[in-house]
Amino acid sequence: MANISLNVTDGSGKTTSSVEAPEDLFGISSEDIQNHIPLVHQVVVAQLAAARQGTHSVKTRSTVSGGGRKPWKQKGTGRARQGSIRSPQWAGGAIVHGPVPRDYAQRTPKKMKAAALRYMLSDRANAGRVHIVDFGISDAPSTKTANAVLLQVVEQRFTTVVLARENVNEWLSVRNLPTVHVLFADQLNTYDVVTAQDLVFSKDGFDAFIAAKTGSETALAKEA
Repeated sequence: MANISLNVTDGSGKTTSSVEAPEDLFGISSEDIQNHIPLVHQVVVAQLAAARQGTHSVKTRSTVSGGGRKPWKQKGTGRARQGSIRSPQWAGGAIVHGPVPRDYAQRTPKKMKAAALRYMLSDRANAGRVHIVDFGISDAPSTKTANAVLLQVVEQRFTTVVLARENVNEWLSVRNLPTVHVLFADQLNTYDVVTAQDLVFSKDGFDAFIAAKTGSETALAKEA
């Protein structure tokens, strides 16, 4: 399978070079992507479900405080019979069938996650929304410089920026920008690609991502 070419952009928005990207990561056809939208949806839903804490809880009649004594006698008052002031129909009473702590995680096979990420990367690449950028930041962090570079490339669109672990100054420079979600190459996932209008890699971040994914794809192929 042939590779595709992605341009590398400098701080002035000019193309300085190009890099080769695997076609099975960034070159899947739009028709094939459309056919696998349910797969992407399932992976994103599972990811959001796994992020839920599931710590919600309410008190039942056995756990709510008070209500041990019958509020009035069973007969002779003309009122409806009541056994406790903490019954669900009373103000301040217990909750019936309320939420309890639970785990929302869904089992999602690794191959499904990998496939969904490939489809979304290709979708952004087909739309021209994948960029490799040289931020020109080396000695010290500079949010002003990083913002100027991103404005040249993605304007004001919401962007996921992918960096290598050693790109500390770049991370410090973009983390406070309101239209940027920054993460490292080994953290990139389907949800962060789906929710971003553009995907920006640093050169080191792109190399780290490709190295990790080509290695993992080979391992998955051997397992199959």
